[in-house]
Amino acid sequence: MNKIMLIGNLTRDPELTTTPNTGVSLCRFGIAVNDRFTDANGEQKVNFFDVITWRGLADNCQKFLQKGNKVCVVGRLEIRDYEGKDGIKRKAVEVVADDVEFLTPKNSGGGYGGGGDYQPPAQHSAKKPVSQLTPVEDDGLPF
Repeated sequence: MNKIMLIGNLTRDPELTTTPNTGVSLCRFGIAVNDRFTDANGEQKVNFFDVITWRGLADNCQKFLQKGNKVCVVGRLEIRDYEGKDGIKRKAVEVVADDVEFLTPKNSGGGYGGGGDYQPPAQHSAKKPVSQLTPVEDDGLPF
């Protein structure tokens, strides 16, 4: 199984192109993902990933994302060989995304919508005290 899930911030604005023969949309962007742990100096390690999206997802990423936006990318790793301009064979590791969730709020000034006047939703304080909860019989559960 080849599946990867990453949450990080765009390192550059998305670049939309189309394939030469079929005209299918292709969008490329990079994300920076913080490691969970810090090094001996207390600095957090950052990993950088190149991401590719296709078709409608590519169009949406180019339209709604910009450098700095936080995203969740779900897809697969793809390793390809290519020859550089200097004639040396190289390998590229890329994430081919099946899904990209836009995590930066719509009106936060960081992309799709702009504005910068984002207000987080109000906290709901309608929690019932434990004494007011109704017990449920296990026999009535469908699982």
